[in-house]
Amino acid sequence: MSNIQTEFNFTLPRGLLDADGNLHRQGVMRLATAKDEIIVQKNRAAQENTAYAAIAMLSQVITCLGDLTTITPDLLENLFSRDLAYLREFYNRINQQGDAEILVQCPQCQTNFQVELALSGES
Repeated sequence: MSNIQTEFNFTLPRGLLDADGNLHRQGVMRLATAKDEIIVQKNRAAQENTAYAAIAMLSQVITCLGDLTTITPDLLENLFSRDLAYLREFYNRINQQGDAEILVQCPQCQTNFQVELALSGES
């Protein structure tokens, strides 16, 4: 039986500022399910605005962001544009390609290790 990775850690380039001024950069995103897509399709705001549909989907699949464990579309509306672009690309990468890391080898010592792929917008 094959083990499939369903959760992926990420780090936002800038971070989400909450209402108290706390910055949240580390998070976990899980793979999307058919149920997630159905929930987003039933969301009236997502039906009226395709840009909002992306935020609604991200709120379904992000399981935590810093200390925050309840991720809502309203919360994600406060993302900086760079972080939203990062999350959309991260979502596409893990759901379409199945991984956000690649195996690389050090050219000097030949040690193999995993690194997270750099996404556009990251510094």
